[in-house]
Amino acid sequence: MAKELKKRSEVAKENTWAIEDIFASDELWYKNLEELKGYKEKILAFKGKLGSSSKTLLAFYQQVEELLRLLDDLLNYSSRKRDQDTKNSTYQAMDGAMMTAYVEVSEALSFETPEIITIPDEKMEEFYQEEKGLELYRRHIESQRRMKAHVLSDAEERLLAAAGEMSSAPGNINSTFNNADLVFPEITDEDGDKVRITHGNFIPFMTSKDRRVRKEAFDALYSVYEQYKNTSASILNAQVKQLQFFARAKKYNTAIEAALDVTEVPVSVYHSLIEAVNKNLPHLHRYMDIRKKVLGVEELHMYDLYTPIIEEADSKVSFEEAKKTILEALRPMGEDYIRVLEEGFNNRWIDVYENEGKRSGAYSAGARVHPYVLMNYADTIDSMFTLAHEMGHALHSYLSNHTQPTIYSDYVIFVAEVASTCNENLLMQYLLKNTTDKKKRAYLINHQLENYRTTLFRQTMFAEFELMINTKAEQGETLTADMLCEMYRGLNEKYYGKDVVIDDKIAVEWARIPHFYYNYYVFQYATGYSAAVALSNRILTEGESAVKDYLKFLSGGRSADPISLLKIAGIDMSTSKPVEEALKKLGNLLDEFESLI
Repeated sequence: MAKELKKRSEVAKENTWAIEDIFASDELWYKNLEELKGYKEKILAFKGKLGSSSKTLLAFYQQVEELLRLLDDLLNYSSRKRDQDTKNSTYQAMDGAMMTAYVEVSEALSFETPEIITIPDEKMEEFYQEEKGLELYRRHIESQRRMKAHVLSDAEERLLAAAGEMSSAPGNINSTFNNADLVFPEITDEDGDKVRITHGNFIPFMTSKDRRVRKEAFDALYSVYEQYKNTSASILNAQVKQLQFFARAKKYNTAIEAALDVTEVPVSVYHSLIEAVNKNLPHLHRYMDIRKKVLGVEELHMYDLYTPIIEEADSKVSFEEAKKTILEALRPMGEDYIRVLEEGFNNRWIDVYENEGKRSGAYSAGARVHPYVLMNYADTIDSMFTLAHEMGHALHSYLSNHTQPTIYSDYVIFVAEVASTCNENLLMQYLLKNTTDKKKRAYLINHQLENYRTTLFRQTMFAEFELMINTKAEQGETLTADMLCEMYRGLNEKYYGKDVVIDDKIAVEWARIPHFYYNYYVFQYATGYSAAVALSNRILTEGESAVKDYLKFLSGGRSADPISLLKIAGIDMSTSKPVEEALKKLGNLLDEFESLI
């Protein structure tokens, strides 16, 4: 008999996140939603008046901050409720109502930037002098004024804002299709039991010691994606086309320019990452050669890439054990950091285990009341590292929320992956430091090699694919399933090299990756990983002074551009140096790994 997932109602309360910390009930949420709708008129009362006086401008931004706080609560409640059970129609409707209200408020706010950029420089400086409270909003105001070339007329901006709900449709459709509608076949596990493949158990099956199980799981999952590849291609094509539309509407040449300009990251950083990783692909090829030899297989297949190759050290890690280990590993971060981490562990910031209909994967949402972390914890060392990763995001959000005013409390995606991956590296260094057993050390280094493969190499491959599909669309081509599969297969062949058999079904893996709907997000996993390698080394070698700089960075929110924020922590991502140094360290790890095995 197949092992079935628990329904959401059957999950123990202590293993669920405390959504009631935002609103005590759905009824209270709907009451606040009505209050949000009232902000539309409050905001529109300032239309045409932002340049009239410094007092009016200050009052407007104080009103905006109130609105942002209410939006934060409403969005987090509805989104977390939706993600804990994507099959629940009540929360699908709630999330839909929230999106409609959000778009209406965004549309009402659309006059802000067009009015701000028309205020003459001299008059703006007078405003700052007259109203000292405006100085708080200077960076926010100037960040809009620098976008003058990409700001449209008031009517055009309102039209684009009104189209916001449609622009999110491809991502929402793909999420529902993947998480609620797709049903994968059952396979026979190592114990001879029938188990249905899910998003949550697929990677654990890929780590199985039983090659038959790995292959069955691989074939079962991707056969479904293959069956629906044309639908998936149509959804992804719609996503890329809408990005292209909004980029051109905003007078950008390409979607990547539009995406990265918003976060103040030079496009050159994206290209230099791909270039640096491509130059160092021989490291990945070498690792694949080692993996093939250690597994003792004539052919290394795509379903052989996740299983630990040092079997003797493989062990289960319970959620409670993972929390204790992470706390010890992150003690170099200081008492204040540990105190907040314990608060998160002990006060239901985390939704721990997979349940029926729950969103796949893992994430952290930086809610104002406190962060929320979605896990699908599977009692593996990989899950422990994922927990450390997501709590890195959570602490980043917590510190920024508690240090910065609301308007700067969020941080851009370029720096988001630094804090999470730094935690992973500190955990790895702690485990290696406390391991004398050669086999266990080899196992841990293998895990670190897997981090390089899945984060630095794999995410850069995703970034290269995303650039390719957007380029094709910008050249007027339609993204068909055959085209996407051909491009994706070619990238796998280039990245993994001659020692890996590129199984036919891997060509449709793009349909499984939700990050292709995040608008040039994935490259930041790789740049973040590179920065985190340097930061974790600095924390462990320099101690208190490095921790002090790092905590300033974590508390920075959006108070400066991301390149400047990272410089506070001692890392210059405007150069390829952090990526090159991380890849150099990979070579050293491969040397040690080979000597150990």
